[in-house]
Order: sequence, then structure tokens, then C-alpha cells
Amino acid sequence: MLNTKFFEEMSSKLNEAVANGPAKDFEKNARALLAQGFTKLDLVTREDYEVLLQRLEKLEARIAAMEKHP
Repeated sequence: MLNTKFFEEMSSKLNEAVANGPAKDFEKNARALLAQGFTKLDLVTREDYEVLLQRLEKLEARIAAMEKHP
């Protein structure tokens, strides 16, 4: 999947670029560019992922119980 280290490095580089000069416009443009790129990716929010993970765990437990008592 996506590498969180990549996003951390990108964020660090953006922050560094902003700190080293008059780069407010650069930051604004870079954020817009990244946001545009992220919208093209097939991503889900962390909250949606957690909800689906909980549902999966419940379903796995139900299946395990059914397999014990056929």
C-alpha cells in the first residue's frame, strides 16, 4: 500500500521549504497539488477503515462460532 514514510518525508520537506524562505505561495500550491493527487487515489479515511475492521472482526467471530456448532 502507501508508505507512510513517504508522506512524512514530503511533509518534512514542505515544512523545511516554507521555513527557509518566502514560500507561503509554494506551500499553498504544493498542498493543492498534493490534495489533487490524493483525490485521484482510491483512499479511505482512517475512521472508515476502523469501522470496516470492526465489522470484519465481528463477522470472523460469528463464522468461528458457526463452525464450532454446525
